[in-house]
This record gives sequence, C-alpha cells and structure tokens, in this order.
Amino acid sequence: MSGTCPDGASPGEPWLPRRALVVGLARSGLAAVEALAGRGVHVVATDRSPDVDTGRLDGLGVELRLGTEEEALLEGVDLLVKSPGVAAESPLVAGAHARAIPVWSEVELGYRLLPPRARLMGVTGTNGKTTTTELLGAIFRAADRPVEVAGNVGRALTDAAEAAAEDSWIVCELSSFQLEDVHTLACDVAVLLNLEPDHLDRHGTLDAYRAAKLRIFERARARVVPRDFGVEGIEFAADDSLPAEPLIPGRHNRENAAAATAAARAAGVTDDAIAEALRTFPGVPHRLELVRELHGVRWVNDSKATNTAAARRGVAAYDAPLRLILGGSLKGEDLAPFAADLPESVRSIYLVGAASDELAAALDGVARSYVRAGDIATAVARAAADAEPGDVVLLSPATASYDQFANFEERGDMFRRLVEGLS
Repeated sequence: MSGTCPDGASPGEPWLPRRALVVGLARSGLAAVEALAGRGVHVVATDRSPDVDTGRLDGLGVELRLGTEEEALLEGVDLLVKSPGVAAESPLVAGAHARAIPVWSEVELGYRLLPPRARLMGVTGTNGKTTTTELLGAIFRAADRPVEVAGNVGRALTDAAEAAAEDSWIVCELSSFQLEDVHTLACDVAVLLNLEPDHLDRHGTLDAYRAAKLRIFERARARVVPRDFGVEGIEFAADDSLPAEPLIPGRHNRENAAAATAAARAAGVTDDAIAEALRTFPGVPHRLELVRELHGVRWVNDSKATNTAAARRGVAAYDAPLRLILGGSLKGEDLAPFAADLPESVRSIYLVGAASDELAAALDGVARSYVRAGDIATAVARAAADAEPGDVVLLSPATASYDQFANFEERGDMFRRLVEGLS
C-alpha cells in the first residue's frame, strides 16, 4: 500500500492508504470502515455523536473515537473518507485539506472498489432520484441483467461494490453531498433529473449547489439530461413517447419514467423490458405512497418531499380535494412562492415542526387558513376529523425532518403507523 494517492485510479485497481480516518458513522460511513478494515487498512472512525451504533464494526480492529472532532485524529492519516452528512467546513475535513490529506466521499471509495468490468449508472437531481434509481433497478431486472442499486437511496455504494458481480450494472443515486468529493468517479451513464433550489443551508448559493450536482458529468461516457436544460446529452421530457405508461401517478413520475427510459436505452436495454418495468413498478416508500383508504379518504405518505419543489409535485399529482400536512426543519428556502401557488384544491393545511412560524407567515401573506398542529400525531387526528369521502390527506412536508425525526423515513414511518391505527 502506498501513502501517496496517485491520480487516475480505476475500479478494480484501488489505491489504499496505510491509515484512514472515516468521519461520520451512518450507513455509508460504516460501510467505508468495513471495506477499508477488511483490506488491512488501519482505520480510525469518528462521529460527533457519542451514542452512534457501531455494533457492525465489532471484531474489525477499528480505532473508534466517538464524540470528538479533535484535529489530533489526523495525525499519520493518509486518507479521510467523509459521510454525506459531514460538511466541507467541518474541522476535520478543513484540517485534512490544510494538511494536503486526500478527502474522498464514500461514493469515491465505493467506485474504486467496483469490479473492473462493472458499469456505473449515476442518478442525481433535486427530486425524483430514489424513484428513478429504483425504477432503473426494476428495468435491469426485467431485462435479466445483473444489477445492484445503491447510493443515497439507502445502501452505500461501497456495500454494493462488495456484492457486485463482475459484469453487473450498479445504479447509484448520487446527492450533491456525495458528489462534493469525487475525484475519479466516472459514470457509464449519468442522469440529471432536474435542478431546483435545495440544501441552500449547506451549499450557500444555488450556483454552488448546481456545481456540486453537475459533477456527475465529469468523466461520464453518456449524459441523460432534461430537454432544454442547456447541457449536451440525451434529452428527455415528461411528454416523451414511452414503451408503456408508468403505474405510479403524477406528471413528475412520468418525467422520471422518461429519464429512466432514456438511460436504460443508453445502456442497451430493450423497450420490451422497459415496458414491463414501467407497468409493474409500484413506486417506493415515502414517495406518494398510498398508506390506506378509509371511509373513502386516501392517506398518502410523501415524507420524502423535503423541499417545496417536491411538495408542489405531490400536490399536483392528485385531482381531488387535499388535506395537506406541512412542516419540519428549514433548509434555507423562501416559502412565500410555494404558499402563493397552493391551489384551491387544498382545502385545509396542518402545520407541524420547527418551520411552523415561517410557513404560517407565508400562508398569512396570501390569506390562506391553516391549523397549527405542532406534531404529526395531532395533524393526523385533525385531518381525520376534517376529511370527507373523496379527499386525499397528503403528508408532503416541503421541509426536512431533522427537527423532530432522525430522517424522512422515520417521519414517514410515524405517519404510516398513525394512519394504520385509525379506526
């Protein structure tokens, strides 16, 4: 192993350090630790939380340093691998840059560990990434092609790399946070779904957010892009002719299907396999997920709508009266345009979480009424009392979840349990 990181490393021929520091021990960080330790690297693993669950690392000889960001952890380190939730301004990342220690995102490590003949399809965008990534996985399976689905969707690319067959495709959802620190990652097919304001609390400006997203096209062999986006590539749009109509509702999901169709064709998949997947793919949890229908009222979990653009799509997906649950933690967005554009089909609005004051101010500005519910349980109870047959109760929060929940999945799971408990 070398202590100097060469340029031009490729899948199957990874450069590995003698000593690595992994910062952030959620799913991707734990996967990175396991992969490095399993290859004989001395790994120091740290997380700001002293209570993070590191049970899967037992027996690997990992040096755990929890609840600290002391720069002394950088001593003797040849590489820092950071989880998506770790900002570039964090003391350890900034310290690594100051010492000229290479900084990789976990997907950079995962890419370098892919089998040499494996092919990578990356999917990014503000909204629709998970649905499109999982749909592409279904398309490859319908075509009887070996495939692994990974990335921001919930499974670390490093884990997928460990499981991937030699000639498989890896379809990887890539967030702006994951793309910040890639250096050699090269997609055989790179897909950009859309680009709208998001994560401005971390990136600072829309230009910086855009720049992070567009890194997916660096070294890409084929680009799939929205029509009229201004980037050269294979174009798609919601009104494209498709091999079959998608099962999942909403114009935005037809756009996702068009992107997946273009990407699959670029990978050589036949229209017959694409059509089979489009007709049968049911969508994914927390994205316009129909939890149940009770007394003629549909209850829909769209907890993944963590920005206003996603919530707009959720609202537009239904030609029915809506009871809308909004709120969570803020991400730096201006909420006024969203409030102004809410259609009259939204009959009632229930505000929850830390963003309630800002949402209330935006709604007051356009004379829209609302209920300050405070939490999901109260919002569900109030919506159940107000809803009439034919209505849709939609949890599409337009904000992140970190005020009351660990993530959007936990928020959606809570909503699902509450709705399933209704009598």
